[in-house]
Amino acid sequence: MRTVQIRVPATSANLGPGFDALGLALSLYDDVEATLTDEPGTRVVVEGEGAGEVDLGEGHLVVKAMRAAFDRMGAAQPDGILLRCRNRIPHARGLGSSSAAVCAGILAARALAEGEQLSDGAVFALATEMEGHPDNVAPCLAGGLTVAWSDHTGAPHMVKLVPDERIRPVVVVPSTRLATETARGLLPKDVPHKDASFNAGRAALLIAALTQRPEPGLLLAATEDRLHQHYRAPAMQATAHLVERLRAVGVPAVVSGAGPTVLAFSTSDTQDLIAPEVGNDWHIQQMDVDPIGADVQFPETR
Repeated sequence: MRTVQIRVPATSANLGPGFDALGLALSLYDDVEATLTDEPGTRVVVEGEGAGEVDLGEGHLVVKAMRAAFDRMGAAQPDGILLRCRNRIPHARGLGSSSAAVCAGILAARALAEGEQLSDGAVFALATEMEGHPDNVAPCLAGGLTVAWSDHTGAPHMVKLVPDERIRPVVVVPSTRLATETARGLLPKDVPHKDASFNAGRAALLIAALTQRPEPGLLLAATEDRLHQHYRAPAMQATAHLVERLRAVGVPAVVSGAGPTVLAFSTSDTQDLIAPEVGNDWHIQQMDVDPIGADVQFPETR
């Protein structure tokens, strides 16, 4: 038997104006242990988030990603897979749980396969293909703050940046869920040119604010958005209202990914302003920015 252990971070995409482009890795992790066995069949054990809900066989997303990676490498599919998942990333909350599962599965297959391996670029490309967009995949794999895009051929690319250490992400997670497909379905096919121009400027400003000048006023302006959050608000009204309340008191707050989690950029000037605006139906968790992204280890090296 061969075993590999993968740790993948939660991520927050968009960050306000950086729709489908910006992403941030967070210090909240899923741990996956994958073992190839001689016993035919697939068995999945899940602890934590998703336990009792997700498929425990071939339909599990990590297994699907492993199978896709073996095929992409031209490697033989294993006779048996034993998967143990300890999940901490909430599902359907806008924190990249599906990207984490996809990345974990692809990296597990690469680590366990014999013969030709996938390059890092090929891992990124396959994960983006399975996930649909690179904005959550990029920070999950690389860590830090990432800018991701696809070129004219559809191939994804990324640039990794290091946010100022004085910025602390705070996630405010509701008990309710929202499917990404539902949130994306509310977006219009076209947007006004002035709104696109507005977001382009704010996204550029956000990069500067996160990496060079973490001032609350600058971060507040830099996290303004006109492309997606207000269109999605009808599907998550409590989230929209919380973002409004936090921003009204000077906290740079945005919808995390497709929602309904709220992400706030906390500094020493604003850290005490968040809790008073949050009700009992939310879970507040202060985090760090994960600096390395997905981590691959073999049990004997730990």
